[in-house]
Amino acid sequence: MTRSGISYCLSALPLQQTGTECEDLIEELLCCLIQLIVEIPLLDITYSISLEAVTTLIVFLSCQLFHKEILRESIVHKYLMRGRCLPYTSRLVKTLLYNFIRQERSPPPGTHVFQQQTDGGGLLYGIASGVATGLWTVFTLGGVGSKPTPQLEQCSPLANQSLLLLLVLANLTDAPDTPNPYRQAIMSFKNTQDNTAFSSSNPHAFQINFNSLYTALCEQQKSDQATLLLYMLLHQNGNVRTYVLARTDIENLVLPILEILYHVEERNSHHVYMALIILLILTEDDGFNRSIHEVILKNITWYAERVLTEISLGSLLILVVIRTIQYNMTRTRDKYLHTNCLAALANMSAQFRSLHQYAAQRIISLFSLLSKKHNKVLEQATQSLRGSLGSNDSPLPDYAQDLNVIEEVIRMMLEIINSCLTNSLHHNPNLVYALLYKRDLFEQFRTHPSFQDIMQNIDLVISFFSSRLEQAGAELSVERVLEIIKQGAVALPKDRLRKFPELKFKYVEEEQPEEFFIPYVWSLVYNSAVALYWNPHDIQLFTMDSG
Repeated sequence: MTRSGISYCLSALPLQQTGTECEDLIEELLCCLIQLIVEIPLLDITYSISLEAVTTLIVFLSCQLFHKEILRESIVHKYLMRGRCLPYTSRLVKTLLYNFIRQERSPPPGTHVFQQQTDGGGLLYGIASGVATGLWTVFTLGGVGSKPTPQLEQCSPLANQSLLLLLVLANLTDAPDTPNPYRQAIMSFKNTQDNTAFSSSNPHAFQINFNSLYTALCEQQKSDQATLLLYMLLHQNGNVRTYVLARTDIENLVLPILEILYHVEERNSHHVYMALIILLILTEDDGFNRSIHEVILKNITWYAERVLTEISLGSLLILVVIRTIQYNMTRTRDKYLHTNCLAALANMSAQFRSLHQYAAQRIISLFSLLSKKHNKVLEQATQSLRGSLGSNDSPLPDYAQDLNVIEEVIRMMLEIINSCLTNSLHHNPNLVYALLYKRDLFEQFRTHPSFQDIMQNIDLVISFFSSRLEQAGAELSVERVLEIIKQGAVALPKDRLRKFPELKFKYVEEEQPEEFFIPYVWSLVYNSAVALYWNPHDIQLFTMDSG
């Protein structure tokens, strides 16, 4: 029987119909597998045994694949959540994390578990060696029906498989009387340099080297599962979040996330969502929003729209998020994506500093695009209304809803511009320059009832600086205009700008997050687990195009 066949059989066994003897045997096996993972040191000669133990645990848990509904109780859940397996919780999570961190490459196929004895007395050693070598051949060549695996994951199948198992365990649903201990362990582990006492309320806490973890997270963001792990740690573990936000090399983490968003056409929607939510979580911190404008980057080769020889990390982040919004407007039209992109920009807006001229132009260009879209929908609504006066048969398209959505986005953009002008006008001459250059765009919104209040400051800034430029005369160079803007920013009385509530958005997981995360995690397992095959016709948890 294949390993995936085991999971299918287990999924068909109701909890109450399994005999006591069978259940005891399953618990014994699960416990032995966990002991193999946590007790055996990772060496070339033990690599294949560790990989097999991790993989077999994934198979035991994969009965979820054959159910549409989220499994909240099963034999495997029961034994992993309590009983003999429970004391190993923190050690298992820690070992799986270290397997991911170490990214150990697979050893040569001929590596033996034990060195064979030359005196002929090692029959058991020889058998064990032969079994391990056979197992390793399966993993390096792929079993019958195995899927091709990306080269990135082939380099370290144990790291990949360990990460997948960790994500599966962390997303198991809570038992009726017990919270998921693996999630508790992930939420509470600390840095090895943290000497504070563990809370007695969490018996599953442990310590791990945060510097090594951070390095691995920075290096592995090309995979969905590494991005999902980063999201979980930032969202659920305050110790990790605090550590990440205190790093002085935050660009090593942010740049791979920006690359995911930049190549949105090549990524699946879930990967893009996770990357975007990570940015949103990071931008909740004012220290992060300030520091990203102090990090200067040179020659961003993957950004193709324009040669960026020198730009701050903050300005690059703005460019990529705006590009994501524009892509979404023309392709997917996903309101959820729009909302999170704008929320990240809004969180940063009060700390915008020394915006690159191209970033400032793109902010105004996005507003221009939204303005044109608003006018187009308004025109379509008017024409449709006129046409319907002579006909009572055809129903009217819901232009009111379209208008409402566009006006919400326009207002958010105006609030972002206003927040920057109110809090850091003197730090952003390039934004004022772009605003003045496209001042006609804002004219139609001055008297619009939805935007009158937020337009007051923008209108005042445009009028103030336009007046100073007129006084300076005609035929001004770009350099001279920027000089006048810098002088004017100092002269403009701050009390003339109306104060608005601070723009702050916080990421909150939706109710019943397992309805999203469990199918997502198992789609990752299905698509990227090494040397595992499940019959696609038997998969019930997700549709194959979403997996």
